[in-house]
Amino acid sequence: MEFSRVEVITSMSKLSSLKQALSKIGVSGMTVAQVIGCGVQNGTYEFEAEKNEEMELLPKQMIILYVENEALDHVVDVIKKELYTGHIGDGKIFISPLSNIIRVRTGEEGMDALK
Repeated sequence: MEFSRVEVITSMSKLSSLKQALSKIGVSGMTVAQVIGCGVQNGTYEFEAEKNEEMELLPKQMIILYVENEALDHVVDVIKKELYTGHIGDGKIFISPLSNIIRVRTGEEGMDALK
């Protein structure tokens, strides 16, 4: 079985609804870190008239999930649906291949370590 690492960077207000939606589809774990950063708008808020000349680092959340590839499309669709507002700052999703998962305590690997 193959796995993917899904990293989501989004605004601070999105965690609760995203966590609920992912729980409903059986996602069993995630890691969340508060980070600062900016995207192509250099940290310019949507209501500001001009784009920032210099980067302005804004508070964000980085949410990391590990999912089996069979469930990847469904998980990503749920994430996109939960984060979408149509406004600047909805976020980005990064997907990377993952070769294995190992639970240190038991030595389980792959799906056994994930669940």
